[in-house]
Amino acid sequence: MKRLPYVVDLVAAVAVTAVYLEFARTPAVDGLPAYSGPVWPVWVVAAAAGLPIAVRRRWPLPVLGVVLAALTSASILDLTREPYISGGLAAYLVGLAEPTRRSVPALAVALPVAAAGVYLGEAVITPSGGVQDAAGLVALVLVVIGGAWAAGFAVRFRRAESHRKAGHALVAERLRIAREMHDIVSHNLSLIAVKAGVAAHVAADDPQEAVTALKVIEETSRSALTEMRRALGVLRTDGTPMGPAPGTGGLDGLAEEARRAGIEVVLEVRGLSGLGEGTQLTVYRIVQEALTNVVKHAAPTRCGVTVTARGGSVAIDVVDDGPGGPRRRLPGGHGLLGMRERALMHGGTFTAGPREEGGFAVSVRLPLEGEGSP
Repeated sequence: MKRLPYVVDLVAAVAVTAVYLEFARTPAVDGLPAYSGPVWPVWVVAAAAGLPIAVRRRWPLPVLGVVLAALTSASILDLTREPYISGGLAAYLVGLAEPTRRSVPALAVALPVAAAGVYLGEAVITPSGGVQDAAGLVALVLVVIGGAWAAGFAVRFRRAESHRKAGHALVAERLRIAREMHDIVSHNLSLIAVKAGVAAHVAADDPQEAVTALKVIEETSRSALTEMRRALGVLRTDGTPMGPAPGTGGLDGLAEEARRAGIEVVLEVRGLSGLGEGTQLTVYRIVQEALTNVVKHAAPTRCGVTVTARGGSVAIDVVDDGPGGPRRRLPGGHGLLGMRERALMHGGTFTAGPREEGGFAVSVRLPLEGEGSP
């Protein structure tokens, strides 16, 4: 398929060359003079007007220059008075392939040169009609060359716009995968780290508790691998089906995992039926990251998680009673940034910070535009 355009150009080049050779042999019609000079200028003009079309995709500007010079010579020699078809073919590639800083000046030169050549041949050197006839042919030639250039330029613009949109989509997808990977790895590794610390601390004095901690580590590791496979499944190209994305139905599981890490979680969920898949995933990831921060920075502690859909929005509040107070610093890393990005992507709001009475609070509001809210 990549060779097809070059084959088409080659056929067009041969056809244009043959037509110009035939023009020179055509006798006068209705009193119009036919070319009667030597043969070699005809061969040169025909070759220059047609053959360069075969390589117009490789050298657009030189091809336009050679073809335009040949067509102007053909008009002055009275070989033909056709509307510069090969000039249009060359101008199309200039508009398509050349940057604006070169294609616009090329068009600005090509149009007056073509117009002058046609007018000289039609009305001055070998006049065959009045000024109006010459002006009409000039207008036709300008439309052919200018229109072809404009068509190429429009295609170039559309392609550039498509590439730009594709680039933005690629960046957005990379950021989405990065957020997914961060949430999965951060959450599960935090639980594993907490339980590994517990196992190491009680291994000698309470082997049973150490065994329980190791069992939690095993289950969390398996869960992390499952989620990693699902998240990375978007990069597969073999069409392997992926499991469903996590949603609000998995909030109980998040709370249970946090409890295993020593967090006393009180979960309240109200009115979440009917949420779209994208909103459900956002709610799940925000709660997951908020609980991960509690596990990393405040365990053991008590934490309240409230998720409510009401009045056209979803409210997510995660409040812990961990140590700190007003001077407790914001958690580092990308967790809060990821939650903020998820909230802003849905047109929502995000706030997080230490509480005056101690602990830390995360509050997110997501609008439900286009979704039926309970």
